[in-house]
Amino acid sequence: MPASKRPLLIGTMVGLLLAAPQLQAAIGMKAPDFVASVWINSGPQSVADLQGKVVLVEFWTFGCYNCRNVEPYVKAWHKKYAHQGLVVIGVHSPEFKYEHDVEKVKRYADEHGITYAIPIDNDFAIWNRYGNRYWPVLYLIDKQGVIRYVRVGEGGHQETERVIRSLLTEP
Repeated sequence: MPASKRPLLIGTMVGLLLAAPQLQAAIGMKAPDFVASVWINSGPQSVADLQGKVVLVEFWTFGCYNCRNVEPYVKAWHKKYAHQGLVVIGVHSPEFKYEHDVEKVKRYADEHGITYAIPIDNDFAIWNRYGNRYWPVLYLIDKQGVIRYVRVGEGGHQETERVIRSLLTEP
């Protein structure tokens, strides 16, 4: 098995993830599609279906402290900009075994007022398509389906919102 496909244990993570040799989804590239059979708050979405919209893709998991710190900003952007064409896709990729339970994800989303689309990525299909390695990560995709901004971790909220506003004004 090549080194890039070997399982990698990250931090105190219980589950094993496939290591990505580098970030596969990067600024200037077409956004990978969403592959999930279970969605919360919406039916399945695709990048092609979202052409003409600005898409914020957030990789998160409900047990992640850093994700919880970013959550109020993502919810606020969804509320503030959805009517202008922002679509939020909150890809739930679990870090720990208990986070694989879809009912727990639904309960968390309900209790925390998360109303945007949440694909359940228990098999890390979306995670691997993006070559993701961290929680949380934000990707902003323009109206043509091209990744224009990536934010890893907490912080940078003013910059992220500035990019959202800018992308929404583009033709």
